[in-house]
This record gives sequence, C-alpha cells and structure tokens, in this order.
Amino acid sequence: MEDTESVATLLESTTSKIQQLQKAFAELESQRAVTLNLKWKQIEEHFHGLEKSLKRRFTELEDQEKEFEMKTVQAQKVLEKRRAAVIAKEDASLVRLQDKRDAAVIAISNAFKKNKNVHVESESVPVNSEVSSVGEKPLEEVASGCEVIGMKTLFENGDVKLLSNPQLAKLCEEMDAGGLHKYISDNRKNLASIKEEIPIALKVAGDPGGLVLDSLNGFYIPEGSNLDGKKDSKDSNLLGLRRTCIMLMECLSVLLASLDASTISKIISEDVKGRAKIIAQEWKPKLDDLDLDDSNGNSLEAHAFLQLVATFGIDSDFVHEDLSKLIPMVCRRHQTADLCRFLGLSDKMPDVIDVLVTNGRHIDAVNLAFAFELTEQFSPITLLKSYLAEAVKVPSTIKAGNSSPTAQVTRLTRTKSCLLEKELFALKAVTKCIEEHKLETEYPLDPLQKRILQLEKAKADKKQATEVAKPQSKRPRANGIATGYGPGHTTITTDKNFYAARYAPPTQYMYYPGPPENHVHGFIAPTTYTMAPNHGPYFATPFQYQAPYLH
Repeated sequence: MEDTESVATLLESTTSKIQQLQKAFAELESQRAVTLNLKWKQIEEHFHGLEKSLKRRFTELEDQEKEFEMKTVQAQKVLEKRRAAVIAKEDASLVRLQDKRDAAVIAISNAFKKNKNVHVESESVPVNSEVSSVGEKPLEEVASGCEVIGMKTLFENGDVKLLSNPQLAKLCEEMDAGGLHKYISDNRKNLASIKEEIPIALKVAGDPGGLVLDSLNGFYIPEGSNLDGKKDSKDSNLLGLRRTCIMLMECLSVLLASLDASTISKIISEDVKGRAKIIAQEWKPKLDDLDLDDSNGNSLEAHAFLQLVATFGIDSDFVHEDLSKLIPMVCRRHQTADLCRFLGLSDKMPDVIDVLVTNGRHIDAVNLAFAFELTEQFSPITLLKSYLAEAVKVPSTIKAGNSSPTAQVTRLTRTKSCLLEKELFALKAVTKCIEEHKLETEYPLDPLQKRILQLEKAKADKKQATEVAKPQSKRPRANGIATGYGPGHTTITTDKNFYAARYAPPTQYMYYPGPPENHVHGFIAPTTYTMAPNHGPYFATPFQYQAPYLH
C-alpha cells in the first residue's frame, strides 16, 4: 500500500518537474550561440505522453488489485460456507451415531430380558452394569462384546439346545474329527448356519485346538494312493476336504478372537503348538512344487498353510519373506488381506504387486493396491491400461515356417480367433474392475463397452459364417440311392465318416463355471474385505486369465 501511494505522489509531481525543465530549457536557449533543431513543444509532448502512459498503467494495476481483493473475499466466504456445511454434517453424523448407539443399547437390553432360560453369571461385573455401561463404548465394541457374552452365556451353562445343528456340539464333545468332516459334507445346503455355529460348538470340545489339527489328516494324499490317476488338486472329494479344513481353522480363529489371553493359552497349549509346527514343517516342502500360473491365485494348499500358521500363532518359526512368496498364489481369495495383516506381511505387499504385474495379473495387482492403500505407488489406471495393451499384442512366435498355404491360413485364423477371445475377456475384466472400485471418472467405460460390442458382433458373425460354410451331406434314400439321383445313374452310397474325416467341426468354446463356493468364515480381524471381480476362469484358449475371488 505504501508503494502505491509513493507511485501516485511521483505521478502528481510530474507537472512541476516539466515546468522546471521548461525554465531550464528557456535559459539554455537564451544563451545558445547556435540554433537548436529541437523545439520545446516536442519535448513537452514527449513527457506528457510518458505521463499519460504511466497513469494509464497505474490505473490498470489498481483495478487488478481491487479485482484480486474481491476474489479473495469471495473465496473466503465460500470457504466459510463450506466449513459451516462440514460442521453441520459432522453434527448430523454424531446425532445419527448417537441414535444408533442408543438403539443398540436398547436392543441388547431387550435381548437379555427375553432370554429367560439362560442365567448369566458374570465373573466381576453384573449383567445390568454391563448393559448400562455399554452406551459409553463405541458401537463396534458393543457388538463384539455382545457376541462374546452370548458365547459365554451358551456354554458356561452347557445349553447346546440353542444350536440349530446340535450334532455339531456332540461331534466336538466326542472329539470326532472324521464325523465332523462327514457331517459338514452331508449338510452343505446348511453351510451358512454351520459356519456360524462351529465356533460355538468347539467350546464344548475337550481340546478344540487338537480337534482342528486332527481334522487336517488327509489334507495331502500319500504318494501312490491317487485314484484313477487324478492329481490331488483335481480330485473333487479332496478339494471339498481341503475347503472344510480351512473352514475349521478359520472357525477356531473366530473362537479365539472372542476369548481372553488366559483362555487362549489353554486352548492353544504348547503341545498343540508343537503339533501345528510339525504339520507346517511337513506341508512347507510341498508348497515349493506349486506353480504361480497353475494356482491362478486360488491355491487351497497355500491358503491352508498360511491359515495354519496364523490360527496357531507359529509365524515366528517362518521367515516373512517365505510367507510373502505364497501371497500371489492366494491373492484371489477374499481372506487374503486379513491374513496378510495378521501375519505382519503388509510391508511386503509392494513386492507382491510387482510379482503379479510381472506375471500379467494386473487385475489382481489393482485389487491388492486398493486393499492395502497403495494406489499412489501403483496407479490403477496405468495397470489396467497396461493389461489391455498386453491383451491385444500379437504373439511374436507366430511364423509362417515351411508349412503349406492352407496350414498357414488355418493357423492365422485360429490365432485371430484366440486374440479376439483374449481381448474380449480382458475388456470385460477391466470393465468389472473399474465398476468395483468406482474408477469411472478416471477411466470412462463408454469406449470399452463399445469395443466389447464390436468384438461380440465379430465373434457372432464369424460363428455364423462357420456354420454356413460347413458342408452338408446328402440324405440317402431307403434304396441306397442319394437324393437327387434318378434311375440310370451310378448308385452312390453314403459314408457317415466321409465328411467327418475331411471337415472336422469347429472347436466349441467351453466356459467353466468355476469351482463351488468354499465354506469359509470371516477371519480373525474384525474388518471385512471384499474384492471380487465376477469373471469365471476361461480355458478355451492357451491363454489363462484372472479368475474370481472365491468366497
């Protein structure tokens, strides 16, 4: 402001300076001996022009300064309005949260009042005081505390009749691991309720940890005992048994999460830990034979090993680097994020994502980047565009060679068909990923959807053209003469294998609906994690793509 005033003062003194200069010029002209070509009028016009230019520029600067000040004031007003709106929303949220908290407290109180058949014997604090103090706790603590109290209520009094599957409690009490497996297998239709009640039923077992370890027998079939030459990983019965083993370990984890440290130490005793370590040491070498591509991010063997280590707390016996190498093999299972956090592998996730990208599994990399908040380090948009770019690449191994022209055309046709399928699947996978993570503003879906329609139309047209071009054999008459040939013509007998040998029908693409849902329970951590692009695995071509998370 002081600079502006000083500039204005200097501009006002311009006139007096010009007058002084005029007097000096007149005195100089009176004493000159030679006539000067320069006239005072020219000098005066020059200085007046400078004065006008400076004043005009000064006026413009003043206007700009006023405009800037107005904008600053407006911005401050907008910020104040936004601040007030945020504060109002916070207050409204607090009110809603308080209402929900009060409703939860009332619901818990009513639940305890209605449960007349169960008498809760608290160790230190009466039930009424528990209910009255619950309103002062966060809502999450209220829910978890209610669940723990409910479990203790059920089994401190031995009332197993409240279970909808009472056979579970009987099997657990008898420590019958084989019977437990059979019961779960025979009642898969009720799997949801079974998963909820197994943690409760385990409390009546004399040794819950030992029972779960007993259930792991048969997870790996001994060498030489495979039936019909099937591999372990392809046997449907073995797959069901392995899923049950994983579910039982997860249910034990749920039970342990609801108990205090002293009770946990009784359930997971040193003997139980020792048995778990022996099993883990037996399983570890078998994981070395697993292939990253074959597992397709859904390896039951790797998942079971990590679950065993987490449930029985034996992660200190293994190097975290070795455990993190198994994550790409289970990255499509919805329990992966919680397993990694529980095992302390979160800091290894950047390396895991790098491995996934290197192996062409960009969709899995994007899902893990969102799960562990690494989207700044690994841009989802960049990964998805890179995935599409890889999908449309033509393999460099396609060469003409010394084959005949017909064979070359056949090979080229199959390659084009394969590339079309590959690009179509990649586009659908990317579209689903964008929708799952709400990236439409950063990656518009319109171009992708238009390209999907183009490819599907091209695929349909090609299929129709193939069916039209397929040769049709003439239907023979009863007398053995082909239709269209009258008497006197050579008799033509039909051979069913004649055209079949020369015109093999085109290979039909088959879509595998994916393995049945594995029965798993929410893992140890209270947070839930879902990242499930619903794209079934596709095996029609030699390319293998991302499969969905299995729940």
